[in-house]
Amino acid sequence: MSKTALAAAALTLNAFVWGVSWWPFRALQDLGLHPLWTTALIYAFALLCLGLVQPRAWRGFLRHPELWWLLLAAGLTNVGFNWAVTVGDVVRVVLLFYLMPAWVVLLAWPLLGEKPTTGSLLRLLLALAGVVIVLKTPASPWPVPESLADWLALMGGFCFALTNILLRRLNQTPGESRMLAMFAGGAVLASAAAVLGLGLDVVTPLPTPDLAWVAWVLLISLAFLAGNFALQYGAAHLSASATSLIMLSEVVFASGSSVLLGAGTLSTRTLIGGALILLASLLSVLSFRQPA
Repeated sequence: MSKTALAAAALTLNAFVWGVSWWPFRALQDLGLHPLWTTALIYAFALLCLGLVQPRAWRGFLRHPELWWLLLAAGLTNVGFNWAVTVGDVVRVVLLFYLMPAWVVLLAWPLLGEKPTTGSLLRLLLALAGVVIVLKTPASPWPVPESLADWLALMGGFCFALTNILLRRLNQTPGESRMLAMFAGGAVLASAAAVLGLGLDVVTPLPTPDLAWVAWVLLISLAFLAGNFALQYGAAHLSASATSLIMLSEVVFASGSSVLLGAGTLSTRTLIGGALILLASLLSVLSFRQPA
């Protein structure tokens, strides 16, 4: 297998892991483990593994205090997405989460100095039109988020876009330190949100260790680590446009698996709105190929 094919397969593996991650998160919730506790445990395990393999990552992190912003953005991304896919319609959540073109246009100007072009503004309008269609239900007079899952998905997607912007802005920092910041964000922010939610009575307490849920957490942690390493390999051997295009397959994996297992629905409204959101994302990917 050529390096290009292997890199594409690695990225597809990463997209598959994230696309079907809603299923083990829901299985763990049925065993009494809230998705915030699951997220915290997964990333604490990942952080431990990274610290053992790359101990210098901590030194780089401490030398670059701006990585704290990456920690915050990546942590909130995981809090939003993992909680949303556990409690909401998976198809709807994934579509709202992938509102990347809109958030990137809004964030790239103040953070990267990239003024929006005519094309980026058109993609912004296209994505927003898709969101309006997804959110507008017959029962609601205005297209507004109607549930906790909607708000979490939008927040997670915004923070996902911010994470990608920060990765570009902080590309001179050590790679292992950026990875540490992202893993630490998942562990710290999910733990903090879980403790806060516990006080507000919206998060269940961490259950007593049991072989069933501990084994699940370990398996998911290993899957997420494999997916992350696959992403690092694939992104290093393919262009940014090819990487982004393959990563969009996460939407297919998430939507297909959730519909088959009864955790998501494909209404006409969702299909039309989702098509516009994905078209905006696809046009964003294709725009990477244009000369600067």
